[in-house]
Amino acid sequence: MAEGAGLQVVAVPAFADNYLWLVHDHDSRETAVVDPGDGAAVLAEADARGWTIDQVWNTHWHPDHTGGNGAVIAATGATLSAPAAEASRIPAIDVALKEGDTVRIGSHVGEVWEVPGHTLGHIALIFRGAGVAFVGDTMFAMGCGRLFEGTPEQMFASLQRLGRLPGGTLVYCAHEYTLANARFAAHAFPDDEAIAARVADVSANRQAGLATVPTTIAVEQATNPFLRAANAAEFAQLRMAKDRYS
Repeated sequence: MAEGAGLQVVAVPAFADNYLWLVHDHDSRETAVVDPGDGAAVLAEADARGWTIDQVWNTHWHPDHTGGNGAVIAATGATLSAPAAEASRIPAIDVALKEGDTVRIGSHVGEVWEVPGHTLGHIALIFRGAGVAFVGDTMFAMGCGRLFEGTPEQMFASLQRLGRLPGGTLVYCAHEYTLANARFAAHAFPDDEAIAARVADVSANRQAGLATVPTTIAVEQATNPFLRAANAAEFAQLRMAKDRYS
């Protein structure tokens, strides 16, 4: 659980390594859920806290992010906001989101950024006032998403854009991939002290059963190998190396 200027964000673990995010505004008592792949899990967590889910926000169409939409909406009447560019893959969208749009919870306003790469229509939700960013599968702690649909040029631009957010911004990604990402980072940059220190920290946290997200933009700038790429070609080489790394 984390706090961001009046927003409470709660991780709901699901499947092997997903995080589904409940977002609660203290003042209005509104609640949203980001990428509810498992509807039962987020409904149970919200109920345990005495919250009712008012909104569903999807960052992209993959089933581990959207599979619980129907259950949540059926149980609560929540509205569904999702990428306009992926409307054919996400049924029953109420609000189709594109670059420059906003989402709101209480008095908090989130900017909609189009961040293609992992999928072509992927979006991120940036709450500057709260210092919070929901980035789906675009940026991970010490990593980034695979290029299932987009190009290296698109993902490089998306990551660079996210990387320009203020350093203290809390980054809520959708998977617990950090240990595997850390091992690759150490392989790619074997003499880097900041990466080595973070590998040790991540390893200790995972051995203790602790989550390694959210992360921050500053930490990612210091230790995420994909943010170090100077251009799209260099990024593509790193992404290919990560795909082949085991």
